[in-house]
Amino acid sequence: MAADIIEAIQPVFKQFASDNYAGICPDAWQAMERANCGFASSYGDDDWTGQACSCIREVFETDCQVFFVFNGTAANSLALAALCRSYHSVICHELAHVETDECGAPEFFSNGTKILHIPGSGGKLDLTAVEQAITRRSDIHYPKPRVLSLTQSTELGTVYTAREIGAAGELARRHGLRVQMDGARFANAVAALGVAPADITWKAGVEVLCLGGAKNGMAIGEAVVFFDRGLAHEFEFRCKQAGQLASKMRFISAPWIGMLRGGAWLKNAAHANRMARILADELEKIPGVLLMSPCQANAVFAEMPDDMTTALRAAGWHFYSFIGTGGARFMCSWQTTEQDVRMLVSAVQAAAAGPTEVPHGKNGHV
Repeated sequence: MAADIIEAIQPVFKQFASDNYAGICPDAWQAMERANCGFASSYGDDDWTGQACSCIREVFETDCQVFFVFNGTAANSLALAALCRSYHSVICHELAHVETDECGAPEFFSNGTKILHIPGSGGKLDLTAVEQAITRRSDIHYPKPRVLSLTQSTELGTVYTAREIGAAGELARRHGLRVQMDGARFANAVAALGVAPADITWKAGVEVLCLGGAKNGMAIGEAVVFFDRGLAHEFEFRCKQAGQLASKMRFISAPWIGMLRGGAWLKNAAHANRMARILADELEKIPGVLLMSPCQANAVFAEMPDDMTTALRAAGWHFYSFIGTGGARFMCSWQTTEQDVRMLVSAVQAAAAGPTEVPHGKNGHV
């Protein structure tokens, strides 16, 4: 049934630019329909929002505090602002979304908190470099490090293990830093690792998680999850001031019920991961294509000659040349089919073979 629904709503073009391009999955859509049954209290004071919060607490096996916002920029920026004062700094990977793709929103909402970016292979923080950034200065002229921000899964499609997160958490605690996690693709990491969500969050030292929904099959809506409830003090005022308090909150929160109770959030993520793995395995076989990082979640990063990427784009295939890597990023979603993957592989094979026509998608579209 789900496969029939997917096929029916599959777009006429083929794309691997982002999992944001995918539609709303059936579980999220049906939950929104159920919430649309009549009148309900506004601004989050409704049963749907209460149930969604309970679902998240059940998934993470702890009495966390939960807030729903429209998007990941708001989630990350408001969470970091809640942990910092204006003279503090946030340490993150040099490719982290909070550094490269938030248009200065974390700095804006925290009234000037500085972002300190650190290198690390595979999109993961080098903890030695992190400690150097924390300890290299302690004078009043330097923005005091206050938060360590991790991205799970990373911007290069790799996944932090529970041990790696635990090591980062221990380092942060030793130096008095808080730990925030950008979990826009957290579900993909859980599916890849096969662990309990608690094992790679609060049990490993993460205090605030920005839990992604839009990239996993929802229309809009991210959850800011405070495992340390004390850190959530007056966070509702931050949400209101930032324009993130939805009047009809149930349409942001209800999809979480549909996604979490039936396990769709992990099924969607596991499917996207599996499609990416097939794509990575096939691309590795093509002469001239080199995988740039391990495919551990739902992203594939490939280095290929300019004439190949030019040919693919000329044929209409959508993908990004990723910031700071110089490679092509191919992203899979809950809606990506194996047929989509095989069509892309055929197009790359044709581009690698020379200046012949690169296959288009069905009906002449990609």
